[in-house]
Amino acid sequence: MSSYCGRFAPSATGPAHPGTLLAGLLSWLDARSQNGRAILRIEDLDPQRCSSVKSHALIEQIRWFGLEEWDAVEIQSEHQERHTLALQSLVASGYVYQCSCSRATIKAIAQRSINGGWLYPGTCRHAVTRDLESSRPPLRILLNERVDIIDQNGHILSQHIPTQMGDPVILRRDGAVSYLLAAVVDDAAQSVTHVVRGRDLAATTATQVHLGALLGYGTPQHRHHLLLMEPQGNKLAKFHGSVGVPTLVDYYTPQELCGVLAYVAGLAPSPEPCSPSDLLHGFSWSKVTQEDKLLYWDGETLRW
Repeated sequence: MSSYCGRFAPSATGPAHPGTLLAGLLSWLDARSQNGRAILRIEDLDPQRCSSVKSHALIEQIRWFGLEEWDAVEIQSEHQERHTLALQSLVASGYVYQCSCSRATIKAIAQRSINGGWLYPGTCRHAVTRDLESSRPPLRILLNERVDIIDQNGHILSQHIPTQMGDPVILRRDGAVSYLLAAVVDDAAQSVTHVVRGRDLAATTATQVHLGALLGYGTPQHRHHLLLMEPQGNKLAKFHGSVGVPTLVDYYTPQELCGVLAYVAGLAPSPEPCSPSDLLHGFSWSKVTQEDKLLYWDGETLRW
């Protein structure tokens, strides 16, 4: 087996939907086509939206689809000790500060960041803390760097972080370590060399690369692929109520659904039933369209 290690890291905030499954399929195909390791990591740190029931259901839905062969299946919340150690290291660096700004306050004075959120203006940068135990969340980290990155699809992801994304939260108000930090820590702990994910996450890449550098980690290769879109122009997502596997199982076999996703993504010339392993032979990113694709549920069928 090669030194390649990839990971698919869906959030356990709801059931898998076609966008989830396509992301998992592309991540798995990339790893297996290079004779590499493939890790399934369930991201479940949001205490309000995630649960162990949702996490295990998500794993079973991914397996139902045909993505069964993983070298490891990880539950992110089982590794909070390493997240806390990384957080303590960043606090000791002198760049972490307590933020007392409400969301309403930030929205009232901030500009939009490049990912559509609000660009934190640095109001609380003076409130530096060097003691995690006595710190009151949320905590942000001051990032003043420009990071230059081109991903494997040729997308230029270079950023001047403070003026384009702002200082990120690394410890949330509810006491959970942020996705941005936890994902970086877990990638390093699991020796991940390649990250394949949707282009909606591309804007956070520079921030995560910089956090990794501050912690002394290497930088994985990144690739950002197409998104499946709804007619309203939103990406397929749990937040938008996209049709999930619990509904799709009544209308599609795993092979039929895989065939639809492979066709929409450009991996197959027609939506004929297939399995993920069927797509391994001849897999190439040159076949995968880089344009986002429309895919919607009419109540009985996926349409494109």
